[in-house]
Amino acid sequence: MTWRTDDSRIVYENAWISVREDAVTGPAGKGVYGVVTLRHPAVFIVALDEQERVCLVSLERYTVGRSIEIPAGGSDGEDPLVAAQRELLEETGMRADEWRMIGTMNALNGVTVAPEHVFLARDLHVADGEAREEEGIDDVSWVPFGEVLSMVADGRISDGETVAALAYAGIHLRRFR
Repeated sequence: MTWRTDDSRIVYENAWISVREDAVTGPAGKGVYGVVTLRHPAVFIVALDEQERVCLVSLERYTVGRSIEIPAGGSDGEDPLVAAQRELLEETGMRADEWRMIGTMNALNGVTVAPEHVFLARDLHVADGEAREEEGIDDVSWVPFGEVLSMVADGRISDGETVAALAYAGIHLRRFR
């Protein structure tokens, strides 16, 4: 059976998200479904240095507390590549000369409309004279890819989008074959 939307109303919105409540008919019959829509896609950057180490950022998230993630952020309506370049610079003070989109995904697709673009960034260098903007980041570290996978396995990295982006990178880099 396909889902049918019988009625829909916006219950909350701001500059970043919209929350709507849909009266639906689905596989279990009639019900109410809440849907969060992000206004702009997000970008995730798997940045690799010349030693094939992954750039990780550590920060305190309001919702879950301490988190270790790859650089990421909202596109704010920009082209995803432009947004990825901006986010890498803002969060790490780094620029990359080589960029490749390696995947697209949807966060929490059971309750959200949240498209995300994953990029692989290489040939990194410190941006001349540009300081890292305040992003709430406590630490930037460079970790070998194998150790990053161990961090996922033991729960030190628990951010779902970071895990998914690392999977895209591992596939692209042929680390899982």
